Amino acid sequence: MAGKFADSVVWVTGGGSGIGRALALEFAREGADVAVSGRRKDRLDEVVEAVEALGRRGLAVPCDVTDEAATGAAVATIVDGLGKLDVAVANAGFGVSGRFEKLTADDWRRQLDVNVVGTAITIKAALPQLREHKGRAVMIASVAGMVALPTSTAYSASKFAVRAMGLALSAELHGTGTTCTTIHPGFVESDIARVDN
Repeated sequence: MAGKFADSVVWVTGGGSGIGRALALEFAREGADVAVSGRRKDRLDEVVEAVEALGRRGLAVPCDVTDEAATGAAVATIVDGLGKLDVAVANAGFGVSGRFEKLTADDWRRQLDVNVVGTAITIKAALPQLREHKGRAVMIASVAGMVALPTSTAYSASKFAVRAMGLALSAELHGTGTTCTTIHPGFVESDIARVDN
């Protein structure tokens, strides 16, 4: 199948629903084989079926992105199952909402652990493959990483951090043939406010 991503292998975290699911299917339409990760195996399996219906190979790789060993194991599973990794999309995330004075230390830790640390260790795990194949790291931030949102202080802070991380990594990778892109979606109907919140 011809397409912008013909013969590429793409990994999308948070791939079972919302933006991640949409990205996985669009990459498949553009010729990529797609691995999807998340915590809900049934959702991942549904996405794999949809990828395969588009004529591409799909692979469900359950993974907790806050676990560094798990992200490393996920990359190994993808390379074993699909042969390589060209694009890693760190999309997994969720949003804590509420007025600033109501947020607990645990709210802050969970928000930063998933959205910031999870993004960092996902891309770190993928980088050896991305370097080998002159691939691309993609970090999904948010419009909330450009304009802080009231009652979403923790979420906004996490997405500003992802924005900074993406800019710094892009500079580190300059001239290597491997790139980093940060995307800042606007408001999208998804499970982000309903999952683990």
